[in-house]
Amino acid sequence: MSEFSSPKAPKDPVKKSQAFYIMRDKEVAGSPMPDGRGIQFIYENDGRLISSAKLVGNIEDTEELDLLKTTEGFKKLVHQIGVCVDTEDYTSTVDFCFQMYGHKDTYGSGTTLRLKVRGDGSEALLNLDDVEWSDDDKEPGQIRFEFDKAGTLATVSVKFYLREGFTAPVPEEEAPVDFGSEAYAGMIARSVINKGNNARLKKALAKAREGKEVTIAFIGGSITQGAGAIPININCYARKTFEGFCDITGRGYDDNVKYVKAGVGGTPSELGMIRYDRDVLSNGKITPDVVIVEFAVNDAGDETNGRCYDSLVRKIYNSPNAPAVLLIFAVFQDDYNLQERLIPVGEAYDLPMVSTKNSVTEQFYKKPDEGRVVSKNRFFYDQYHPTNTGHRIMADNLLEVIKLADTNPCDDPIDSLEAIKAPIGGEFEKVYRIDRKENAANAVIDCGDFKDIDEEIQRVERNMDLTGSAVFPDNWMHKGGDKPFEMDIECSKLLIVYQDSASPQVGTAEVYADGELKLTIDPHIIGWTHCNPLIVIENEKREKHHIVVKMRDEDMDKEFTILGFGVVD
Repeated sequence: MSEFSSPKAPKDPVKKSQAFYIMRDKEVAGSPMPDGRGIQFIYENDGRLISSAKLVGNIEDTEELDLLKTTEGFKKLVHQIGVCVDTEDYTSTVDFCFQMYGHKDTYGSGTTLRLKVRGDGSEALLNLDDVEWSDDDKEPGQIRFEFDKAGTLATVSVKFYLREGFTAPVPEEEAPVDFGSEAYAGMIARSVINKGNNARLKKALAKAREGKEVTIAFIGGSITQGAGAIPININCYARKTFEGFCDITGRGYDDNVKYVKAGVGGTPSELGMIRYDRDVLSNGKITPDVVIVEFAVNDAGDETNGRCYDSLVRKIYNSPNAPAVLLIFAVFQDDYNLQERLIPVGEAYDLPMVSTKNSVTEQFYKKPDEGRVVSKNRFFYDQYHPTNTGHRIMADNLLEVIKLADTNPCDDPIDSLEAIKAPIGGEFEKVYRIDRKENAANAVIDCGDFKDIDEEIQRVERNMDLTGSAVFPDNWMHKGGDKPFEMDIECSKLLIVYQDSASPQVGTAEVYADGELKLTIDPHIIGWTHCNPLIVIENEKREKHHIVVKMRDEDMDKEFTILGFGVVD
């Protein structure tokens, strides 16, 4: 009998317990690592795992959902994890890792479950009773699919097999989205909130058709960065919108029509307005003809409740090259966004606006034979980000309003917003960034013991790049010592941008203006490597100020990173 012959009397199959999916036919890709491998990170903390259980597994039992909040609860609920990976090379193997975050050290003291899985789509099982658990496990933290080569694409499924006494519903079968149907077209049409003044958009379309250089730029949060799209650089809504614009004008991709993608995960328009000049305009080297703004699901972090968003829109619209400005309002899995706060900005300036929430949310709650075009499971990659299908729908929302501009008569142009009162507030319109290299404010800076440069900072995939680049590379980092960062500057408004972190080596800093304590900044509140802006000074008039950033007395030996400042003269 050959090595691979079947036995004459195969064993009876082991009866599997009830189970539910947390991932089902999910597309992943190995992002490039320095060692040449590719890794797909999927975060499961902060309620994400519970969201996946509800969204993908249709779990409604509150006891089971609550058990997913902690590692101890997870161990009580789950007996085995089933993992399927389907790659083009079916002979390959992929490492599945499920990392528990720790109490003492988020990324270092918890258990990491590991399972080697064949890339042929067959299921591999990880038995939790065989795992040696850490005493410091806190919560399920992240799942990783680790590939031998960067750029590897795969379709994966992850299923939790439950211990005795727990139950799960039978998985629901879903039909693929019919992108050519009348129902789909109707869903897309519902996204348009305002056709807006089309003069600037028509001008950009005409320039492209004539073969002149046209640049389309996107600024926003993680959805604009492309989170959930596989691969992130090709299937994100920004790239799909860009390609659709090229198709409308009959131009080749990246020919005379250029592309700028400037999304940064987890950040609001309060940061977007500070980084616009560098990340979109490349400090004056780029003059975009069309700028698409997406902050409707990130702006809960804007401490001005919309004034920074209003300021950013005015800043873009009033640029010397007069770009067209389009607003898109994304949506989270729980139907949340802030479009009601932000729509008045687009209405006041008569801007083209589309809402993905208006497009998809109502139909989510219909049955397939009653008008549902796409399910939440197919639209959302996780509780925050769209799948490739979701990104395509967002792009089609934008292309709908672009096509309306293209086919309708040209409106009288609105040259400037100076005569239009800001509906929320445009106090930060003329904000600009200063950092270790850029100092247009002519600030006098003594960095004290904030003398190092932090290289372990938030990185994002810009444009078509897959490797990621640093968001604020020219920063000031404190590694130890009692000498504060000091700055003398003339301004009316000042924001500090600092780095959040989960590292126990990072400490709390205090920010003083003219001797008065303005901020106490604890980077652990957000808990991941992330850029965060906060207002230090907000006055009507330009005045001289002395700024001091110092470590809290008990944290003089710890790290803290000042990424930069936003300044309004």
